[in-house]
This record gives sequence, C-alpha cells and structure tokens, in this order.
Amino acid sequence: MRVFLVVLDGVGVGELPDADRYGDRGSHTLRHVAEASGGLRVPVMESLGLGRIEPLPGVRAIAEPRGAWGRLAERSAGKDSTTGHWEMMGIVLERAFPTYPDGFPLELLERWCERVGRGWLGNVAASGTEIIQRLGEEHQRSGRYIVYTSADSVFQVAAHEHTVPLAELYEACRAARALLVGEHAVGRVIARPFEGEPGSYRRTTNRRDFSLEPFEPTVLDRLIERGRRVVTVGKVDDLFAGRGVSDAIHTKSNDEGEQVLLDLARRPGEGLVFANLVDFDTQYGHRNDPAGFARALEQFDERLSQLLPRLRDDEMVWVTADHGNDPTTPSTDHSREYTPLLVAGPRVRAGAGLGTRATFADLGATLAELFGVTAPRSGTSFLQELRA
Repeated sequence: MRVFLVVLDGVGVGELPDADRYGDRGSHTLRHVAEASGGLRVPVMESLGLGRIEPLPGVRAIAEPRGAWGRLAERSAGKDSTTGHWEMMGIVLERAFPTYPDGFPLELLERWCERVGRGWLGNVAASGTEIIQRLGEEHQRSGRYIVYTSADSVFQVAAHEHTVPLAELYEACRAARALLVGEHAVGRVIARPFEGEPGSYRRTTNRRDFSLEPFEPTVLDRLIERGRRVVTVGKVDDLFAGRGVSDAIHTKSNDEGEQVLLDLARRPGEGLVFANLVDFDTQYGHRNDPAGFARALEQFDERLSQLLPRLRDDEMVWVTADHGNDPTTPSTDHSREYTPLLVAGPRVRAGAGLGTRATFADLGATLAELFGVTAPRSGTSFLQELRA
C-alpha cells in the first residue's frame, strides 16, 4: 500500500465556528478565489466531489463523484502550518504556540545577536515582502538581520544573499531555534533570503523552516518504527524537525513538487508520500493575489489528472490543506478555516461522503489503521468508509 497525502498549503473551505476569535470571520479561501476569478476550472477535483463539500462558482456538485469527499475541522489552537501538519499526524495542541504582535523581548534578541555576531532591524509584525523593501537597503549597509513576525508563531529572519551567505543565515536561524524554547517556544524559525536592488528586492526560493520537535511520537514515527517508508516533499520534513522521515525531497515551487509526485508515482513504492505544495500560501495567499491562486489550483488539477491514472491497485491520493489563507480579505495572514478532503484510488468507494471530521487527526488515525501501526491518541479512522 502507498498513500500520496498532498497538502495544498492555505486552501481552506470556509470559516470554522471559532474564526472570530482569530479575526477571520467571513473567510472562505476557495469560494472567494472562485468568485474573484469568475469560476474555478478544476474538472478533476470536481469529479472527485469538491463541489459536494461547499458550493463553489464554476465547480459542479457531481451527483455521483468518483472519489470520497468531506472536510476537516482543526481542533488545535492556532492556524499555522506546524500546528496543522502535527494535528494531521495525531498531535492536537490544546494551547497555541506563542505569538509576538508587538515584537520579541529585547533581552532575547540581545542574547541571539551575541551568538550570531550581527545586530537586528525591525522586530515587528509585518508582511515579508513589505519589510524587505522598507529595511533592505539599511540591512545591506549595516549587515544587520531583518527580524520580523506575523500573526503566526514565527521568528523570521531576512537577509540579502549577497550580504549574508546562505549558510550563515541558516546557522543564525539554528541559533534562534536553540534560544526559542520554554515560554518562547515559537512553532517555527524561518530563514527568508532575498535578492535584488533597493526598490526591487524579491525573496528567493532558498527559504528554510526550523520547527520545534513534536512533543510526542507522531504517526510518522510509528511508520518508521514498523519499517515503513516515509517520503516527504516540500517543507514537510522541516515541520517535523526531520523526525519520522525516511527520505526528504526539498522543492522550491508547486511546479517542482507536482513533478516530484508524478516521478514518484511512475516508480514502485510503499508507505507514505507526504507532500506540501506551498505556493498557494506563500505566493498568492500572503500576497492577496486571488487570480494567481486560481491559476495555481487549475495547474494542480491538471497535474492531478496525470497522477490519478498512474495509481496502482493498492495506492491512493488524499488531497487536503493545513489552514486557510483567503487572498480577498484585507489580512495577509492565515485564516482559521475548515480544509477540504478528497480521496481517490482504485479501491476507494466512489461517492463516499466522509462528512465533517472533528479533527485533522482523523488523517493520522486512518493511516495508522491502514498500515497497521499504533493509532494516535486523537482522531477517528475513516478507513472503513473508504473501502470499495
């Protein structure tokens, strides 16, 4: 058995009941993208049941879908990638990772600067594309790092690749990760390299995420313990601090990640392929670009049309997301939303309605039952509902 679990980063399907607590009332990433683009053209996901999850302009609610469909509710506190991916693999966070809307404590930054040998600029909550335009020239003149955060639990470090070598930036982020523990244990430290000239700076694809280690064993750990193979594509291994991973394939775009999935499907394999396609979030959600978001969804749908015919009798594709990122709202941050769930494969019962799952951890519970490993503490398997 092999499962391709594909996370469309930021592709939410409507506000969760507690969205107002996160400032996200009214968010609906997929519907608003479809409305802004004059209707989505995603015939493959439509055929699997996407239009049965939520009414979406351009997407029909097929009476007899050829896949299984449903949606997932996030039970953890938070709306970031680490929280979402951890919950998928069985860890539900009762308390959100700390956030810093007013910046990080100065004492913490001073200790970090002593370790890395450079000063800092910024220390504010800001858009990453905006802050490098505002502080990039001063950064290049002074050599000081640009430090910023967002509504998520992140410590982000930006540096021009010609001013600070990538290896030095990554080491600085590792130093921050070592300091950000206890009460300051943010979900991720993120290296944000950029290039270009003043007035036209642009972020590069050499981003790296340095996550906390999961607090307890995940389904990924259980798979490895039983000798199963876990291949991650994109930033997934970073989100689990490398734990529970056999092979990690880092990619720099949706296009590259989708090609990796097609290449893997051409070859025999078993276990879990766990992929994150990040462009929906980084390139379009955070930049409030619904047109680009729609194009990326339509491109993924085309790649999915190439992937599904390659599935062997004992293989499945699961498509979901880790949070929302509605590009039509004034906010440039993630949004607290339900996420879609589409499942396809030769042994999947066509038209199976999986309903609204109470937690992302149902994914991990289903994987655990499928592969015969210890189930996570949270989550209910939907494997029997999937079986043809």
